[in-house]
Amino acid sequence: MKRKFSEIQRSDVFSHVTNLTYLPKWGVLLIDMLLALIAYVISYLISYNLVHMQVTQGILPIWQQAIIVMCFQTLAFWVFHTYSGILRFSTFVDATKVTVAAFVAGITPAIINSIVRYTTGHSFLLNSVLYTYVFVSIVLLVCWRVTIKLSFEYMSHHGPGTRPVMIYGTKSAGLAIAKMLNSSMDSQYRPVGFIADADDNVKHELLGLKVYAKDDHIIRLLRAKEVQDIIISPLKMKHINPGKDLAIFLDNNIRILTTPYFSDFREDENEEMTKKIGSIEAIKVEDLLERPEIHINTDNVRQVIADKVVMVTGAAGSIGSEIVRQVSKFEPRLVVLAEIAESPLHDLSLDLNKLFPRIHYARVITDVRNRDMLREAFEEYHPQIIFHAAAYKHVPLMEEYPTQAILANVLGTKNVADLAVEYKAERFVMVSTDKAVNPTNVMGASKRIAEIYVQSLFRKLSADEGNNVTKFITTRFGNVLGSNGSVVPFFKKQIAAGGPVTVTHPDIIRYFMTIPEASCLVLEASTLGNGGEIFCFDMGAPVKIADLAKNMIRLAGFQPGKDIEIVYTGLRPGEKLYEELLNQKERTLPTSNKKIMIANVRENDYDSMSALIDELIRSAQKGMTFPSVKLMKKIVPEFKSRNSIYEQLDK
Repeated sequence: MKRKFSEIQRSDVFSHVTNLTYLPKWGVLLIDMLLALIAYVISYLISYNLVHMQVTQGILPIWQQAIIVMCFQTLAFWVFHTYSGILRFSTFVDATKVTVAAFVAGITPAIINSIVRYTTGHSFLLNSVLYTYVFVSIVLLVCWRVTIKLSFEYMSHHGPGTRPVMIYGTKSAGLAIAKMLNSSMDSQYRPVGFIADADDNVKHELLGLKVYAKDDHIIRLLRAKEVQDIIISPLKMKHINPGKDLAIFLDNNIRILTTPYFSDFREDENEEMTKKIGSIEAIKVEDLLERPEIHINTDNVRQVIADKVVMVTGAAGSIGSEIVRQVSKFEPRLVVLAEIAESPLHDLSLDLNKLFPRIHYARVITDVRNRDMLREAFEEYHPQIIFHAAAYKHVPLMEEYPTQAILANVLGTKNVADLAVEYKAERFVMVSTDKAVNPTNVMGASKRIAEIYVQSLFRKLSADEGNNVTKFITTRFGNVLGSNGSVVPFFKKQIAAGGPVTVTHPDIIRYFMTIPEASCLVLEASTLGNGGEIFCFDMGAPVKIADLAKNMIRLAGFQPGKDIEIVYTGLRPGEKLYEELLNQKERTLPTSNKKIMIANVRENDYDSMSALIDELIRSAQKGMTFPSVKLMKKIVPEFKSRNSIYEQLDK
C-alpha cells in the first residue's frame, strides 16, 4: 500500500531533524550571546517604558552599555562553560549554569556601577536595566534549552518506527529507564505510562506520565494505547516473582523487555549511553525461573586461585569455558585449557585474549581417556588447581553407547585424578550431576562411579599420608540452562521453525541453574572443600518442562497451543520424571554458604572399588556393552535402569 504524501513529507522531516548531531560549542555560544543581547534590549525597553527611568548625566549610550554587559556575559559563559553541553541532553545542571552565568553578568556590573556612583557621584550604567536583564536573560536562555530538548524528544519519539511502551515499576530504576528513553535520540521506544504493582502511586503522574494499576483492566488499557511491550529493570526483576507477576502480560502476548544493569551505563558519555539503551532486549527464560541468588566469597576464591597454575579439562565446553572465564578474574599465573575439540578451543582462546589480555593461557589438545597425552600436559605445566569438566553428558546417546560413557566419564576422571596425585596438585574439583543420585541411566551411573573413585582415593591417601595430599572435591548440580545440547537451545530451534515443541512427558520436572551459577558453585566448592566432599546446590523449586516450553513460546511472541503446538513424545531411554540431588540414605551438612550443602554419602573402600573400576574399564575397552552395564550396577547398587534395554539386568 502506498503511503500518503503527507506521511512521506512528515517522515522526511523527522528523519532530517532527528539525524542532526549537535551544534558546535562556538555555535551554542553565539546563539547564547544573541539571546543575551536581545534580553538586554528588552530589559532597556521595559525599564524605559514601565519604570519611566530618567537618563542622568554620565550615563553611557545604550549601545555602549550593551557592549559592556555583553563582555561580562561572555566572560561568565566562559567561566561556567555553559556552551559545552549538548542541548538536546540538557539537564537541571545546565539550567543552573546559565542561570548563574546570567546572574553574575548582570549583578557584577551593577555592583561596579554602584561603587562608582558612591565614590564619584556619577553612574555610567542603569542598574534598573541590569536587574531586569538578569530576569529576562535567564528566561530566554533556559527556555531556549528546554525548547530544544523537548522538541528533539517529541520528534524522536513520535517519528516513524517508534513503539509505545510502559515501564513496569515506579521506583528509581523505572524512572531512570523512562528518563533515558526520553533523552535518547536513537531509541525506538516511547514511554506512555507506568505500571505499579502497588497501589501507592496509582492515579499519580511521574515525569508527566500516568501511573496505572496492574489489575483486571490493564490488558484492555494496553490494547487501547497500542502497547505491545513492557520494560522492566533488572533490579525490579530481583524483587518480584517473574513467573507469576508477569504471567498476565505473557498470557496476552505482551513482550517483556529489560535493560542492562545501571552500573553498565556511563552518564558522562552520551554515545555510550545511547548504545546501551539500544541493547534493550526481551527477557530470557531463565529470568522467569524462581532462582535463589548465589553469592560467593571472592576473597577466598582469590586466595586459592591467585598466582596459581590452573587446569580446566573440557575447557571449551559450556561449563568448562565459563569456569575458565570465572577463574581468569582472580589473576591466576597460568590457565591450562585442556580440550579435545580443536575449533571450540580456538574460538575460546580468541575470546579470552580479548576479555583477559593480561592472563596467560596454554592451549592443550588432549584426550582425558589417554593418560600418556595427559601426562605430557602435567609434565610441562604442573597444574596446582584442576577443574575437571570433561565428560559425556547426553542421556539418550550414552544409553546407546555405554562403553563410551565409561571411558570418558570413568576412565577420564581416573586418569586426571591419578595424575593430579602423581604431580602433587593442591586441589581437584570434579563437575558431577544430579543424575548420579539413584541413577536410572548409564550417564548418571558413570558419573556416580567417578564420584566414588575420587572420594575413595582421597580417603586412601589421607589415611596413608595425612593431610598433605591432593584435596578431591565434587560438585553436583542439575540441568544447566543454555548449555550445549540442553533443552533451552533445542526449544528455541523448534520455535524458530514454527513448532511443534516436543516434550517427553507432561509431568516431567527438572532442577535448573544458569551457566554462571554452575561455575560459581564450582569455584566456591574449590575453597570450601577440605577433601572428599560432595557439594550440592540449593536449586530452588523444580521446573515443569511443559511450563518451560510454554513460557519460551510466549517470550517468542506466540501463544502456546494456538500459534505453536506442544507435542508429548514419551520418556526417552534412561529418563525419569524427576531428578534428585541426594540419595535417600544420604543427608546434608551446612556450609558457610547457605546455598551450598555437603552431601554425607556412604563411604567406599578404595582397594575393592578400584579393582572393580579397573575391571569395568577393561570391559568397556573391549566394547562389551551388557557386561559393562552389569558391572556398573554392581558398583552402584542403586542404579536401576528405566525405559531401557538394560532393565533386564535388574531382574
